[in-house]
Amino acid sequence: MMPHEGNGCDKRQWVLSALDQHECRLTRYAMRMAGDEEAARDAVQHVFLKLCDQSPTELNGRLLPWLYTVCRNKIVDQLRSSGRHESLDSPESNALVGREPDPALTAEQQDLGEWLRELVEALPTSLREVLDLWMDGFSHPEIAEITQRTPGHVRVLVHRALTRLREHPRTCEMLAEENSPEQLSQPSN
Repeated sequence: MMPHEGNGCDKRQWVLSALDQHECRLTRYAMRMAGDEEAARDAVQHVFLKLCDQSPTELNGRLLPWLYTVCRNKIVDQLRSSGRHESLDSPESNALVGREPDPALTAEQQDLGEWLRELVEALPTSLREVLDLWMDGFSHPEIAEITQRTPGHVRVLVHRALTRLREHPRTCEMLAEENSPEQLSQPSN
């Protein structure tokens, strides 16, 4: 049930609940977009301050896309004002965003993760942005609302991003190694 607009306590609770549920995930998104922790935190703070001015009934089930749209727009404005047009991800932000790997993970798995991050970072901004949102579990219509594109365009961008990753020469090389006769004939442990 949506809180009533006239009841300040309910609205405050709604904003605090949204903050509690979505702040971490939104901050990770902002870090990937901005590549700078301070800019990301400023953007997320801006989002929740703007949420205080919103009516729960106006957002009616569209809270998450609204949060991401406002965050994205704030970061785009920050990047424009600082003269950074294309900078989204940086190795520093990946270290802050991701969880530390379990010590039991092998060096090969760590190399694979680093390699995949490098491939994703090398994608053009438009492809990387929709891929990040898609990997965060957003649907094509939600991504479309956040990025102000059509759902069809989002589907095309996600497909292009995945195709570029799949068809990258390093990916083809790795898949060829995985499917080599020597690898297939070795017993698995």
